[in-house]
Amino acid sequence: MGLRGAIVAMSPERVIGQHGGLPWHYPADLKRFKRLTLGATIIMGRHTWESIGSRPLPGRRNVVVTSKQLTEVACFASIDDALATCIGDVWFIGGAQLYAEALAHCDLIDVTLVPDRVDGDEVVFFPELNPEQWQAGPLQTFSDDKRLSRQRYWRRAGT
Repeated sequence: MGLRGAIVAMSPERVIGQHGGLPWHYPADLKRFKRLTLGATIIMGRHTWESIGSRPLPGRRNVVVTSKQLTEVACFASIDDALATCIGDVWFIGGAQLYAEALAHCDLIDVTLVPDRVDGDEVVFFPELNPEQWQAGPLQTFSDDKRLSRQRYWRRAGT
């Protein structure tokens, strides 16, 4: 088994989505997401699958954790069942419910911090990280979009 990570873009308030989609659009973040996930398995929940148009992202093995059976993609009832079929690197790509369960399986979390403030209804959040479990790496500004920053969190030894 290779790397197991979560990859997420979030606001300062940990917002990751609204109304079933991303409440922002940053090409530099999408480019980074593609670069990091190409060639890997990406695991997502059904709502994330629907938010990307119910079509597999090319160049990656797409897996959906859901109780429903979908014909266009590999489906599993649990994260454990999905991981049992994985070889190589695995990225959990959302949404909120999947992240909450998947963090226990992750070695690292790759975060893009967007400057947007998101208000209103149907807002979903990334789980709060326990600093006793996760060590924050340095905050770095994107070279191709100064509005964005990135930060990695590594699981602390023994947690």
